[in-house]
Amino acid sequence: GNSGLRAYGKKCADDLDAVVTLVRGDLPKLTRKVLAPLIVMDVHARDVIIKMGEDGVSSPTDFDWLAQLRYYPSESGIKVRMVSTELDYGYEYMGMQGRLVVTPLTDRCYRTLMGALQLDLGGAPEGPAGTGKTETTKDLGKAMAIQCVVMNCSDGLDYIAMAKFFKGLAASGSWACFDEFNRIDLEVLSVIAQQILTIQRASTQGLKRFLFEGTDLPLDASCAVFITMNPGYAGRTELPDNLKA
Repeated sequence: GNSGLRAYGKKCADDLDAVVTLVRGDLPKLTRKVLAPLIVMDVHARDVIIKMGEDGVSSPTDFDWLAQLRYYPSESGIKVRMVSTELDYGYEYMGMQGRLVVTPLTDRCYRTLMGALQLDLGGAPEGPAGTGKTETTKDLGKAMAIQCVVMNCSDGLDYIAMAKFFKGLAASGSWACFDEFNRIDLEVLSVIAQQILTIQRASTQGLKRFLFEGTDLPLDASCAVFITMNPGYAGRTELPDNLKA
């Protein structure tokens, strides 16, 4: 119940203090690199548990608990859950990577993106430059252990180059994050919308192989396409309606 949660919150805080004490000491470079992201994640976990204790959360069905990114073992491997979404863990090894500091806004982004992934759709964070749209998408990929490939878009991209990118994406099951997507020309954007739709439809139908731009490809259902946009800047196009859909 709630008293157990409060006690665990205190234990988390004590554990975190122990790790911080460790970091202050003399450590090998690699160990320090391991502990840095661990502290970032532990701080968030501690804050969430203490807040849930203060808010009187006492049941696993309370929304405050369900709204967190959670991992559950199952017969078919680890499942990642958040609200009503349940997705497979990716098991992609990425080496020592730094992690993003999780704020309430990051959590809201995660909930939205996870909901989209459950529906075999992608996400489109939008906002001013430097607000962490790309980093949030990448960090969700790290949490899910799925490789996220970031590509900076320019008006020089055509649909043939994008088709090659999508082929690799569908076959490998990675995520792609297209940065400043609305810099691509409008004519190319409408073709890209059709390409993304082809992959999404095949994924929704649960196909193992599908035909894409005249090529027979294997399909890994974990693949997803994310785009980030800076609205209102010079040289940006409005997204066509078929892409918004």
